[in-house]
Amino acid sequence: MKFASVTAGGERLYGVVSDDGFVALSPDFPEWRTMRDVIAAGGLPELALSWAGRTVTHDSWVYDIPVPNPEKIICVGVNFPDRNAEYKDGQEAPPNMSLFPRFARSFVGHNVALTRPPESEKLDYEGEIAVVIGKAGRRISQADAYDHIAALTLCNEGTIRDWVRHAKFNVTQGKNWDGSGAIGPWLVPFEDPAQLDDIRLTTHVNGELRQDDRTSRMLFPIRRQIEYISTFTTLQPGDIIVTGTPTGAGARFDPPIFLKPGDVVEVEAEGIGLLQNGVVDE
Repeated sequence: MKFASVTAGGERLYGVVSDDGFVALSPDFPEWRTMRDVIAAGGLPELALSWAGRTVTHDSWVYDIPVPNPEKIICVGVNFPDRNAEYKDGQEAPPNMSLFPRFARSFVGHNVALTRPPESEKLDYEGEIAVVIGKAGRRISQADAYDHIAALTLCNEGTIRDWVRHAKFNVTQGKNWDGSGAIGPWLVPFEDPAQLDDIRLTTHVNGELRQDDRTSRMLFPIRRQIEYISTFTTLQPGDIIVTGTPTGAGARFDPPIFLKPGDVVEVEAEGIGLLQNGVVDE
């Protein structure tokens, strides 16, 4: 099942993406204004039931990010062994994960172009898996962590590389340019640990494989991420955790290969789908 938030016919809708087109379900659930409300109510199974037998309502639409109004988006940095080795600081693995926030407006949906701002030509890509929280919790144990996930999606955690170096201890300003990253295309309900524990994640740029790794190699597995993050903040339904990118971003080439208008980035993970975005100048 592929649940998406879209704009179609001048309306913002949510529903199901099928092989034949988009089936709008939001008009039937006025009590749930957005996909965040659906998730908070535990409504994904009800949407799935309501979709059965329905015909396509739209054959043309624009993807929005799957949860258009999350309370928070928290990203995990430096979470694969080869990515950690890029920093050459002698530390095999840090004791705790690096975290930073992103704002919803810094992301666009599937098939919507990323924006390269005039202030910098150093727009980079980072392919990642994102988990969407379905059940609120604080100080969640690793054993219970998966019970708090509603769905999975993909993220291109686009970064303005020189702006992440503007200060000594933070990267926030390089990570939050409007429309610099993408989330989508849709939400896949999370029903089994096998959907996360050992799946392949890849990123292609213009058809060239740039990133390739597996979730089983994460320095901080997703169960640990949920445990650690929920220690200091209450995770809420609709919150998104972006779980980390493998090595192979453009900044690590010699010379660096940053994104330019006309490029196409594809982030793909087994069982979730493929997130594709072009690039344009602002």
